[in-house]
Amino acid sequence: MKRHVSRKTVNCASRTFPVVVQEDVSGGYWVNCPALQGCYSQGDTVEDALRNIREAIALCLEESSAAEKRGLDRDVSLHFVRV
Repeated sequence: MKRHVSRKTVNCASRTFPVVVQEDVSGGYWVNCPALQGCYSQGDTVEDALRNIREAIALCLEESSAAEKRGLDRDVSLHFVRV
């Protein structure tokens, strides 16, 4: 007997999100997506952290309301400040 599993999918293949990766002092890396409040993850390597944040972004997009998704159209830029 075949079982049909309904899954909600989000088409974010054409979206690019900024992420910040930082080495954790206790080992591994943590990563967050500043464009999506509360969207963060971690991994043992940079590659693991990036793979995990992709999944976290997809989950955040699934849970976002239409109003929150409209806010994703705002610009995000990266700047370096010398002190």
